[in-house]
Amino acid sequence: LGNAFIGLVNVSSWFKSKRISWSDFILTALALSRIVLLWILLADSIIVVFFFNIYIDGPATSVIDVLWTFTNHLSMWLATCLGVLYCLKIASFSHPTFLWLKWRVSRVVVWLLLGTLLISCASSISLIHEFQNYSLLHETPGIGNMTEHLRKQMGEYQMAYVFKMLWYLPSLILSLASYILLILSLGRHMQQMRQNRTSPSDVSTEAHKRAIRIILSFLFLVLSYFLAFTMTSASYFLPSSEMVKFIGQVIIMLYPAGHSSILILGNN
Repeated sequence: LGNAFIGLVNVSSWFKSKRISWSDFILTALALSRIVLLWILLADSIIVVFFFNIYIDGPATSVIDVLWTFTNHLSMWLATCLGVLYCLKIASFSHPTFLWLKWRVSRVVVWLLLGTLLISCASSISLIHEFQNYSLLHETPGIGNMTEHLRKQMGEYQMAYVFKMLWYLPSLILSLASYILLILSLGRHMQQMRQNRTSPSDVSTEAHKRAIRIILSFLFLVLSYFLAFTMTSASYFLPSSEMVKFIGQVIIMLYPAGHSSILILGNN
């Protein structure tokens, strides 16, 4: 409902004004990707509970994993693009590199969006190799040591898992950098206003405080999501980790709703 609300408001505004800003475009794409992501998670849960045999023996696992990987990467990178856009639009620094990016913000956003699509596609394609390794775990060798064979294949699968986790690092680093720069810039601006004897209840000061609270909420959600995702993915290699996996999945499902709710509350 939260993501549908964001999409409807921005699309109706787009039709009325016949134009859309970069921030509204990214917000709309982010809302749509999260709606698809949540439906994939819901479909996965229904299949696991009611059609477990299909989930184990059929191609449902592979299809859902590929779709989830694509939409999850797309959603995370769109959120990263939004953070970078806000940082370049709002933050104020005198460093030459930052000024160069700030003056070319539209071009930076276009390249980021193209990179988002490429990374999402590449991460989904890389899953094919992982599925091949996983399927080999269920094959019994005709001769030789069965234990040694399984250990070797499990080692290859774990390497594929580590490689998969590396896909998420650039998005995390960019998001953290954008939010930290925004907080530093807004905090410095608030300090300057206080030195200029601005009233503590000044409208501009309150707006900056509200912006910092929203950005801190984004930062907390992003860190929680990546931690939960790492916990959930690593739980497959840990014994008796059902509770860890359950907690991680709950946080993963709450992130799209929580982030969208903050976006609604912070956007007039």
